[in-house]
This record gives sequence, C-alpha cells and structure tokens, in this order.
Amino acid sequence: MSQNTDNLAALQAQEQALAARYAEFQAQGLKLDLTRGKPGTEQLDLSNPLDGILNGQYQAENTDLRNYGGLDGLAAAKALGGLLLNVPAENVLVGGNSSLTLMYHYLLHAHLFGLRGAGTAWNREGDVKFLCPVPGYDRHFGICEALGIRMLPVPMTDEGPDMDRVETLVRQDAAIKGLWCVPKYSNPTGCTYSDTVVERIAALGKIAGNGFRVMYDNAYSVHDLTDTPPVLASIFQACRDQGTEDSVVQFASTSKMTFAGAGVAFVATSLANLAAFKDHLGVATIGPDKLNQQRHVLWLKDADTIQQLMRQHAALIKPKFDCVQRILEQGLGNRNLGHWTNPDGGYFISFYTHPGLATEVVKLAGEAGVKLTPAGAAFPYGKDSEDRHIRLSPTFPSINELEQAMEVFVTCVQLASLRQHLD
Repeated sequence: MSQNTDNLAALQAQEQALAARYAEFQAQGLKLDLTRGKPGTEQLDLSNPLDGILNGQYQAENTDLRNYGGLDGLAAAKALGGLLLNVPAENVLVGGNSSLTLMYHYLLHAHLFGLRGAGTAWNREGDVKFLCPVPGYDRHFGICEALGIRMLPVPMTDEGPDMDRVETLVRQDAAIKGLWCVPKYSNPTGCTYSDTVVERIAALGKIAGNGFRVMYDNAYSVHDLTDTPPVLASIFQACRDQGTEDSVVQFASTSKMTFAGAGVAFVATSLANLAAFKDHLGVATIGPDKLNQQRHVLWLKDADTIQQLMRQHAALIKPKFDCVQRILEQGLGNRNLGHWTNPDGGYFISFYTHPGLATEVVKLAGEAGVKLTPAGAAFPYGKDSEDRHIRLSPTFPSINELEQAMEVFVTCVQLASLRQHLD
C-alpha cells in the first residue's frame, strides 16, 4: 500500500508541476495557429516574379489572353498539368486557382447531372455512398457532406488505403460511387501509396457499380523534403493497362508551389470523361483566367525549373518539420504518451494521443493560445471514434512561433495523459 501511495503522490506532484507550466503558457497571451497547411510568407516570396512576368504581352497561342474563351485552358498550361500528373496534355483541363473547386464541380456533375447524361446521375439511384480513407482530408469530406453523399470510413495503412477493405465494400455495394485519395504524402498521414495499392485502385473500375469514380487528389506530387523521395506509380498508366481509364479522375494545382490563392488547378482523366465534364463546366463559365495560366507557364517553364523551385520550398519547410520532430521526441519520446508520423514531404504531421484524449489536448492548447485543427476533423462528419488523431501543420508559422507552439502542445499532451491516468 505504501508503494502505491508513493506512486500516486509522485504522479500528483508531476501533475501539479505540469499544471503550473501550463499556467505560465496561458499567462503569456500567445496567439499561434497550426490549423491549416498554408505556405509561409517566405515560400510565397519565392514566386514574386510572377507579378509583372507578362510584361504587357497578352497574346499567346494565337489568342488574346484577356478575352473570353478557352474552356480547356492554354495548350502550354495543359502540358504543365500533364507534367505534374504524369499524363498526356490532351487528357488535362486547366481551371482557376483551386483544385478543390474542380473536385466539387466534378462530384456535382456526377451526383446531380450525370456523368453520361441525366439518366446516369448518382442521386437517381437513392442512397449514394463514398469511401473515405481515414485519417483523411476534411475538405474532401466537406464536399460529400454538402452534396448529401454518405461517407464510409476505411483505414489508412503505411502503404495507402486498406485495399482489402476497399475491395470488399466495393464488391458488396453498388451504391458506393467513389473513393477519395491523396496518393503522395497523403493528407494528413504523409504516406505515399505503394505500387501495389496504385494497381489495386486502378482495378476498382472492374468490380464497382456503374459510374464509380476515384477522386485522386495528387496535391503534393512535387512537394518533397528529401533528395531521395518516394516515387508514386502512374495511376493513369495502370488504368490504361487495365482498361479502366474512366474510373479515375486526377487533380493537382500550383497552389503550394507559387501563390496559394492565385495558382492554377488541373483535372486529368479519360477523354470521354473530359468531354462530359466540359459540357457541365460550360454552363458555369466562359473560360478560366488565361493570363494567370500564361504567368505560370512562363514562370515554371519545365521539369528542371519546377524541381529547382521546390528545392527552395524544401529548404524553408524542412527545418520546420525537423523542429516539430525534435520537440516531440524531446518531450514525448520513449514515454508512451503518443506516436506521430515523420513524412518525407507534404504539409502535415499526424499525431496520435492515447485513445480518448485528442479533444482534450486540442482544448487545452486552444486555452493556452495555440489553435489546432479540431480533433476529429480528419474523419467523416468530424467523428474520430477513438478520439486520438491530431493534425499538425508546421509550414505557416516562423520557427520561433513553431517552437513556442510545440512546447505548448507537448505540455498539453503530457498534462492530458497524466490526468487521464490519475482518473
């Protein structure tokens, strides 16, 4: 009994010390934000030459870039999208500044208007479902929720979605109309899909119901943090090999390469899919911003130029990721207080508390002046059944701000974990 009493007293003393440290953070009046994967100001500065790069030259490809038209986008911009997505330029449509807008419009097109005419609209079939790897991207889930598409979570593994589970569900239920994917440096786990997973995703079109579409958001295709990054197999080629070209729709943008709010977005898919999608988009727009497309064509130029630019981004971002890893390891390493990912690229780190603690950690951090993405945000309907996942976004704050935020975060994890143990 005496030993148990001594252990309890020691734990209570630790709790008091942590609570005192936490109160010190609260007294500092911090206002730090780790909620979204935004580029830092220094990253945006890398592409400042975009401003004025046209130098009054508004003619390209035998067209006046200032005028209406060109729903597909400029041919050179289509080639740029093909480079990013590893597809032929003819299979690319170039949009505005947001790939998320293209994703929303594509699902709207499929759900309400039909991929091949009104009779093929998903909503005519009743209950429509979508597979959502978790943890995943909250804005993907938001599109489904806005359209009334029921989301079914499937686990993520270190190689991508649990394909055994995905294939079983798709075979069993024709009402499942799609699968969300972030195949390279997945948001938020940071994993890159293995060759086998890419092949199995490409094969889903053979076993799925009518109108099935994989929404393949390759947002981080060139966002490497190491000199030996993982190589993502071509989903386009895998689909061609298996005769499932219509089943996958790819997306990308320059938003985390140049200006986050003034980039260029791309969608790539089969020619038949593109033709139907253009009919849908043609009702909503007379054409995209060709001036901005031309700015990006002149600035990004070719694969070598893109690689050089992204190395500059990595030089700014990697120290921030290293900072997070260092502080987590110092404060939580080998203490059984949680685990976290250490990605080779992308914009996020996933942290996993003990079950039942993520909401409390986020609450504690917020009350100490550090805003985090809400616990559960990486799950459909915001519901993490284990309440343990927290997405960390290191790119936007300065190193000094990041160090402060992570010291607060570690203290919150320690405090919440200890209090849970004492309860």
